[in-house]
Amino acid sequence: MSIRTTPASLLVTGGAGFIGSHYVRALAGAADAPRVTVLDALTYAGSTADLPLDTVEFVHGDVCDAPLVDRLVAAHDQVVHLAAESHVDRSIEDAATFVRTNVLGAQTVLDAALRHGRAVVLVSTDEVYGSIAHGSWSEDAPLAPNSPYSASKASADLLALAMHRTHGLDVRITRSTNTYGGRQYPEKIIPLFVTRILNGQDVPLYGDGRHVRDWLHVDDHVRGIELVRTRGRAGGIYHIAGGTERTNLELTHALLELLGADRSRITHAPDRPGHDLRYSLDDSKIRTELGYRPERDFSGGLKEAVDWYVRNQGWWSPFSSRP
Repeated sequence: MSIRTTPASLLVTGGAGFIGSHYVRALAGAADAPRVTVLDALTYAGSTADLPLDTVEFVHGDVCDAPLVDRLVAAHDQVVHLAAESHVDRSIEDAATFVRTNVLGAQTVLDAALRHGRAVVLVSTDEVYGSIAHGSWSEDAPLAPNSPYSASKASADLLALAMHRTHGLDVRITRSTNTYGGRQYPEKIIPLFVTRILNGQDVPLYGDGRHVRDWLHVDDHVRGIELVRTRGRAGGIYHIAGGTERTNLELTHALLELLGADRSRITHAPDRPGHDLRYSLDDSKIRTELGYRPERDFSGGLKEAVDWYVRNQGWWSPFSSRP
């Protein structure tokens, strides 16, 4: 998959992670591809194996390393800031790591961008709004995060907006729904359940599985990010949604069916503390202003993702023994 872009020199933080590496590969496939540098700390969920190293420069480093970030931001025209800790369960056990990476890391990037007059796209999440029983959040809805992860992402969003309002910094924020696809570290529900089924294990479903998520294919997500980078307004917030809501139980049934596994493989784990029941984003703004439409059908995209894990056990099996 390639995306249409405009020439520029681009710094992508967190570019060796799931969404970041898909974004970088999509940029590399564009006819008018920008010069891309990836900054990534290569924590447990990042790997240079997912990057087109023949076409991008890779820098191994910490997004909180202010001198390093300053040098890299100064050498590029724009920044797409994806570097983040993103797993809610881990944030419940270790909030400090999330505050450091997600809040201090964002501040470090924003400060450097302000010094050098660079535009920043900050990639965020629907979880900053908390749970919504009916309807969908618009971009002007109040933030009400319920986990350390979402609180850290909301803090980064507010810092970015403050930098725009106080200093006029060109910052654009994307907030997306749950993203899926190949090459996703097996701690999120789809790769976790698929790899457990392939390993002959049961799948631990939180509570009764009634939690609702909207699913967005990673290809659609990176197209949305690129639309915001190339066409978005400074200070703008843009929702990127997939338009496919499923309960976690419905999703689990679909995964079991695709893998020919019986529903007896489901075990019900105690629900996560503070677990949001439903997320839903109104994405009419990015559709109207920037022409975004999700292109990937969920049933086909899910099958493709499952097939990727079936074919690439060598990629994910080393992760099975990681904490």
